[in-house]
Amino acid sequence: MTAEDEFEAHRTLLQGYIDENHEFLSWLGTTVDHVGQGTMTMSIPYDDKLTNTRPNGDGRRPDIHGGVAATLVDTVGGLALRTEFDEPTSGGVATINLNVNYLRPATGDLRATADVVRAGSSVGVSEITVETTTLDGEIVKVATGQGAYRLFRVE
Repeated sequence: MTAEDEFEAHRTLLQGYIDENHEFLSWLGTTVDHVGQGTMTMSIPYDDKLTNTRPNGDGRRPDIHGGVAATLVDTVGGLALRTEFDEPTSGGVATINLNVNYLRPATGDLRATADVVRAGSSVGVSEITVETTTLDGEIVKVATGQGAYRLFRVE
């Protein structure tokens, strides 16, 4: 099995786990789009139930609540670190610290890509970028983040 096949199998396994066992991420419509060595991409589709409730009156659809982007930052940042484990489906990852910088409102589907900065023996760090597609079709950054995670490796 090639490394690419192995990562595709891991992506499928993660998606199944989210769909079957993680009700919150499943409710958000989270999908695992790509898994590679030290990187991962996940998406959450736009849905009115995820928006802020402020009236906008300008014909635009409401913005997605920032907590949805933060959830995506936290989730993809931690899961990307699993690609650095000898056995990605074993052990565990827990968030130590999370920093999210909001750049602009999200008005479309969210897509987050995490890149592992370092995966030590017990602590890992990921950098994450969240993008959305505007109504004009332009892909723009809506948030950036960094997460530090406790790694529970299986010996």
